[in-house]
Amino acid sequence: MILTAHQPVYLPWLGLFHKIALSDMFISFNQVQYQPKDWNNRNMIKTPSGPLWLTVPVLRKGYLECTISDIHINNREPWARKHWKTIQLCYSKAPYFKLYADFFKDIYTRPWERLVDLNETMLIGLLEILGISVKIYTADNWKFEGAKNDLVLDMCRKVGAKTYIFGSNGRDYADVKSFTRIGINPHFQDYIHPSYTQMHGEFISHLSIIDLLFNCGPASLEILMSSNLSKRQLEVSYS
Repeated sequence: MILTAHQPVYLPWLGLFHKIALSDMFISFNQVQYQPKDWNNRNMIKTPSGPLWLTVPVLRKGYLECTISDIHINNREPWARKHWKTIQLCYSKAPYFKLYADFFKDIYTRPWERLVDLNETMLIGLLEILGISVKIYTADNWKFEGAKNDLVLDMCRKVGAKTYIFGSNGRDYADVKSFTRIGINPHFQDYIHPSYTQMHGEFISHLSIIDLLFNCGPASLEILMSSNLSKRQLEVSYS
């Protein structure tokens, strides 16, 4: 069984969906510490003036000591209305905006209290739109122990994974021998970002998945997987 995990992030980039598409099981790791100025509550879209951050405001009292699952959205700010209006202004003329507009309108008109609920609901919906089918769980279904390398090892043991997909940054802390010693294959993702037809001038990479969806529609999964490792190739490499 191929496992991967990632903290819940807002409007994820293409690489996360590639990593999930390679797996049999995905764990939303909502028990790690919240990281300000990270991807937990923000991501970029493309505007006629270039890339723009969309940031979900959070309540800041004690937030540096909180896990992601304990972070609450600051709904005193009209962030949802602003984000949806900005997305409409930037993408309403995109070829496939109307195809997905109802999904995003629903997201931005629903009440959200916790950041994790917003992020995980959005991710599940986006995976369905893309046609990526995997088993999805949250870390609070288990009691994983340890930190960094040991935490991933414990996660693999408890769910019965034989291969674990790290992001590229996993090389900074993963002890490969500790995995292979117990029969688990560590794999490090090297995502090659594709180019695709985009609005508003010169191509910009590493934006939110919504830029690809609105511009390329049903071809989005094929595009984000192009020039990258497929699940079949990964399975064969560790068989």
